[in-house]
Amino acid sequence: MNDEWIGILSQLRERREPCVLLTVLEDKGSVPRNGGTKMVVGPEQTWLTIGGGHLEFQCIAMAREMLDNHTSTPRVEHFNLGARLGQCCGGMTKVLFEPLIQPQPQIIVFGAGHVGRALVSLLATLPCRTTWVDERQDQFINVPDGVKAVHAEDPLDAVAAAAPDSYFVVMTHHHPRDLELAEAILKRGDYRYFGLIGSQTKRQRFEYRLAGKGVTARQLTTMRCPVGLADVKGKLPAEIAVAVAAEIIAVYQAGL
Repeated sequence: MNDEWIGILSQLRERREPCVLLTVLEDKGSVPRNGGTKMVVGPEQTWLTIGGGHLEFQCIAMAREMLDNHTSTPRVEHFNLGARLGQCCGGMTKVLFEPLIQPQPQIIVFGAGHVGRALVSLLATLPCRTTWVDERQDQFINVPDGVKAVHAEDPLDAVAAAAPDSYFVVMTHHHPRDLELAEAILKRGDYRYFGLIGSQTKRQRFEYRLAGKGVTARQLTTMRCPVGLADVKGKLPAEIAVAVAAEIIAVYQAGL
């Protein structure tokens, strides 16, 4: 049996990309491919084939619907290649759909200044899904592929819309906005990571003000400020971005 699919799955796993593995379980009569044939379907790309035509087209659509819905349970589908799919083979086949979900960190970066731009450019090269939020639409210059840029009149809406276990990085151009975002994120309490750009002095000021807004001492301990790995020194935007990205990598790899 062709085992090319094993290498494909290994590469997707390394990149933490979700996919659905299709396997022809049973074939009767005239069919495009025999039992054991496999195909891999990703959100935007496919590998190998189970025979092409309407059968493959419909199987790809089903697989991508499973990916869109984050379905984790395998399913088996029976296909009549004459009546159901309009193919002239006339046989019957049974296909197993196995979703192989590699959850990617959901990272929301607030702020499209120099540091935010440098950080987003780094995150775009990692196996994560990045949303970039700013009130200033003209700041979104050369948005990296795979990054979702959100021009938000109220960035707090992006906090409310984020999925549980999201990663939040706050580095806007406005300290009062940073404070509002920090309060909203800390009060959610279901994030995987929250980093706030700033000095130790900024942290102390924010802790005092956030405590006055009902944020508990325990919640404040989960706020990483100053943000980024301490061993990565430097104040250039690229240096700060590397420190923050390294910290994020350390957090999501610890959960693997």
